[in-house]
Amino acid sequence: MCRLILASGRFDTRAIINAAVAMGEGRTADHESPFRCHPNGWGAVWRQAGAPHGLALHRDPSTLSSERARACGAWDTETDFLAVHVRHATVPRNAGLEFTHPLERHGQAGPWYFMHNGYLPTVHTLLGLAESRFDSAEYFDYVVDARRDTLDPGATLAKLRAIPPGGSSGNAIAVSPRRAYLLHYTPATTPYPRYFNMRRLMGPGFCVFASEIIPSLAPAERWETLPPEQVIEVPLS
Repeated sequence: MCRLILASGRFDTRAIINAAVAMGEGRTADHESPFRCHPNGWGAVWRQAGAPHGLALHRDPSTLSSERARACGAWDTETDFLAVHVRHATVPRNAGLEFTHPLERHGQAGPWYFMHNGYLPTVHTLLGLAESRFDSAEYFDYVVDARRDTLDPGATLAKLRAIPPGGSSGNAIAVSPRRAYLLHYTPATTPYPRYFNMRRLMGPGFCVFASEIIPSLAPAERWETLPPEQVIEVPLS
């Protein structure tokens, strides 16, 4: 169970990361889930000139509020795209750098990076696997074709609807060199519907998607709760 934030356009990088810290520490929590603090690592991907494929990546198994995390260059970079993930490991054995998002795949069209909020213990069956080892990695392999650099929203939603019952949410951010996608999908049977809401903040020249309303970015009335079952494309240009 995790917290997600994506910012595109003209924004203050430090303000976005501090918003992720607030969510990770439970300071902005307004939901029914017992998961308030998210201590099992964090990661980010952002646009950076000169980086391979124009995207910089950071993963860290420590908390985002730690002094070590504040040494990451993402805090002070100027960019027009940033996505951050803070994690609470649903399965305790799946903790550590190997399981820290964003997950990464490389294909003919370049890299994909993937951040998931939820638990999908049945998705492995759609890959023909006998059992699940790490549901987020299996979800990544299921929903993203690494041979391509785009997702088709309609086909992606069809894949999401085909996941067998038993999971909590497929909310995710998928990033390729030319575009990012917000996947907003939570089954009606989830025990924590408010926890898996996604919000959008629009402003002059920028857009933010986040797991929670962040008052430090804008008052609550400016945040829109996204309708369920959406795949939203965010061009990286």
